[in-house]
Amino acid sequence: ADIADAGVVIITAGANQKPGETRLDLVSKNVSIFKSIVPQITHSGFDGILLVVSNPVDILTYVALKLSGLPANRVIGSGTVLDTARFKYVLGEHLGVDPRNVHARIVGEHGDSEIAIWSLANVSGIPIDVFSRLRGREHSAETMAKIENDVKNSAYKIIEKKHATYYGIAMSVKRICEAIVRDEKPILPVSNLMEGEYGISNIALSMPAVVGAEGIEYKVPAPFSEDEQARLRESADMLKSVIEKLDL
Repeated sequence: ADIADAGVVIITAGANQKPGETRLDLVSKNVSIFKSIVPQITHSGFDGILLVVSNPVDILTYVALKLSGLPANRVIGSGTVLDTARFKYVLGEHLGVDPRNVHARIVGEHGDSEIAIWSLANVSGIPIDVFSRLRGREHSAETMAKIENDVKNSAYKIIEKKHATYYGIAMSVKRICEAIVRDEKPILPVSNLMEGEYGISNIALSMPAVVGAEGIEYKVPAPFSEDEQARLRESADMLKSVIEKLDL
């Protein structure tokens, strides 16, 4: 009852991801936990923003949306905000430039099928391949693949050493909450319901959106390359195949 007038409710509850375990391995355990939590949240009369952080975040954002009955713009997941921050950091290191000047993002599943959007990546408006040449840095397909894999697999390395990831995701959640509470309207790659964009629907994916006091205020139609769109659809299909096995 105490959360009835809350502006934001953040769900971090769930089984921990163990070494060697993928985020998708957590599905059945965490769906059961959500079935016990989410109905209690909505039963309180809560009408704020529901922010899902538990993994696998895209699937659980969709589960929370279905269980809560809240409008789609009010149920969002932490998505690939942290992956994107890692991507910018690694690119900044590679190019010898402050990551705050790197504009690039990770989209799709927050997990093994996530996609680095190279076609739109730039440094202060200069395309990433052009800036790489200006700095005398390698920009081959192999280099790009290594950077993308380093970002994708960083969580596994952290879990192996620390048994869990705490601080990076906490900073990402803080950023999302600031955007909501202060109505800042930044564009963040949060998990949100797809409704026909890029030929994808009825699944939550981490995609760029304007985030403010109303939650998802505008979905940004970024002009991804054809290859990136194809990979995005593959990511969605993989998540859908998991959701179809759930009892919702």
